[in-house]
Amino acid sequence: MSEQEDEDFAQDTLSQAIENQLEAGEPAFVQSVLNKLTLVGYERDEIIELMALVLADEIDSMLREDRSFDLARYEQGLRALPELPAQA
Repeated sequence: MSEQEDEDFAQDTLSQAIENQLEAGEPAFVQSVLNKLTLVGYERDEIIELMALVLADEIDSMLREDRSFDLARYEQGLRALPELPAQA
């Protein structure tokens, strides 16, 4: 796989994870953030992409710091959208 293919695969996987969270209704704040960004004029695809970047940032941080997933940090990152985390 090329680097671009790897990036595309990662983006697709993260986007699917966001879609799964929305479908499951868990965590509930994911739907809240989708609703907020929709109300201010963002398209659904763009919102999912932004949310996937926040998820990627949390996973990256988790791996770098050798810790478990921080749901509160993830929520904070999502609620700050459309502003992206500093790492992204």
